Amino acid sequence: MEKTSASNFLETIIAEDLAAGRVSSVVTRFPPEPNGYLHIGHAKSICVNFGLAETFGGRCNLRFDDTNPEKESQEYIDSIQADVRWLGFTWDGEVRFASAYFQQLFDWAVYLVERGDAYVCDLNAEQAREYRGTLTQPGRNSPYRERPVQENLDLLARMKAGQYAEGEKVLRAKIDMASPNMNMRDPILYRIRKVPHHQTGDSWVIYPTYDFAHGQEDAIEGVTHSICTLEFEDHRPLYDWFIEHLPVPARPRQYEFGRLNPSFTVTSKRKLKQLVDDGVVDGWDDPRMPTVAGMRRRGYTPGAIRKFCQMIGTTRSDGVVDVAMLEFAIREDLNENAPRAMCVLNPLKVVLVDYPDSKVEALSAACHPNRPELGERVLPFSRELYIDADDFREEANKKYKRLVLGKRVRLRNAYVIEALEAVKDDAGNVVEVHARVIADTLGNDPADGIKPKGVIQWVSASRGRQATVRLYDRLFNHEAPDKGDRDFMAHINPESLRVVERAWIEPSLAQATPEQGFQFEREGYFVADRYDHTEQAPVFNRTIGLRDSWSEQGGAGE
Repeated sequence: MEKTSASNFLETIIAEDLAAGRVSSVVTRFPPEPNGYLHIGHAKSICVNFGLAETFGGRCNLRFDDTNPEKESQEYIDSIQADVRWLGFTWDGEVRFASAYFQQLFDWAVYLVERGDAYVCDLNAEQAREYRGTLTQPGRNSPYRERPVQENLDLLARMKAGQYAEGEKVLRAKIDMASPNMNMRDPILYRIRKVPHHQTGDSWVIYPTYDFAHGQEDAIEGVTHSICTLEFEDHRPLYDWFIEHLPVPARPRQYEFGRLNPSFTVTSKRKLKQLVDDGVVDGWDDPRMPTVAGMRRRGYTPGAIRKFCQMIGTTRSDGVVDVAMLEFAIREDLNENAPRAMCVLNPLKVVLVDYPDSKVEALSAACHPNRPELGERVLPFSRELYIDADDFREEANKKYKRLVLGKRVRLRNAYVIEALEAVKDDAGNVVEVHARVIADTLGNDPADGIKPKGVIQWVSASRGRQATVRLYDRLFNHEAPDKGDRDFMAHINPESLRVVERAWIEPSLAQATPEQGFQFEREGYFVADRYDHTEQAPVFNRTIGLRDSWSEQGGAGE
């Protein structure tokens, strides 16, 4: 594929490699460890790796770097595959696993031992830290560094056979304990873990480290450009050392880009797992979580997430991205594509005293003001309606554009009405409003020239449906909840979820399919819950408000 221009430095590199004949085709990979659900940062990496392959007509592999069975599970494997598909990408061929290469990786470990480039070390974890040195002081050679090759081969075979306890021995590369790069100070290649593996069962009791396995996996798969985030930049010399010292079938190159760090967000898998384990959220796919599954359940769209990743670009520097940019991309997508509907979250009954009790009109309204192809919806209109309690006042100044006693308002897509009386309970609270319909105002202004002050939403009390509506907001109320030594758990937003059990919705909304999104007019964007929504018991999640109320209110939520 001929490229005449490039939109980021990675595209420039690949275009130059193709033009110079250094590679004939592009192969990338997305290599998650299956120890948690993917989050928004992974979504960026998915877009980068799969996007580069698409741009240059190449291939992208999905490979699970499953070298740490203690923290991995099939649940995570399944969720990651579902997330990649949902985002709109297709990997090349079958799903790949590092564990499928365990025998080859072990054979290469033996190769390094035979060449005198690796040795079995008996230092325990504390001793190894002491010998490793610091950023300002060189390390010291392990007393086991010069073991004869045959002794190392025998010890390694015994490690593989399960003759030693966990932590008793490790296999290390013999590189340079005085290197200024800590990763090059005789890194561990294999450690003993007597844990069954989700793919290989009890076949192995020693497992390769990520650093040893990763580059060789790339080489086995013919990856040309191994794209990762900047925290792996210091690991690149080690990546290259293994490639140079092993008889691998290809010579992949590693390149790094700045990771995605959104404000008001935590993306550490360990911290996300803590939120789940401590019950702060209702699982990895809680709509407040920054996981792909959580964003999907909240009503974010794949297109909006991909658009966001494109908006922020791919650069060589790390930085914090304002989460409002993601929210902007979501609003823009949903404003263009989400059908409109009406929902009353805080219902107040209105009785139209001059409207026949048995009469029900089938009014119609466009599903989207700018998308006629989405068709129209039916709005049953009856004597008793629900409006939002915030849309009525007994008295108000001229700035109030809703229903006021003695004043008029238009019911959206319906008639103009005039409030006549407020009915109150014993405590003085308004529990019902009596009003009259102004004749011939369906699509017309009142004949007497007295125009309504505003437009409000409504739902028929007899034909509407009750629904549960979950009002989600940002999970954290601090822009950098885990920066430095900050305790991120201390910055949980107490208003991140409010549940309305008895909202009223248009009757057609009960038939929404799970994950179908809508704009509830004047309320925000909502989605039928992926799991809980049924026609008999509708459940909607708020995706996002119509406006960025956090910026408008200096940090206050939706």
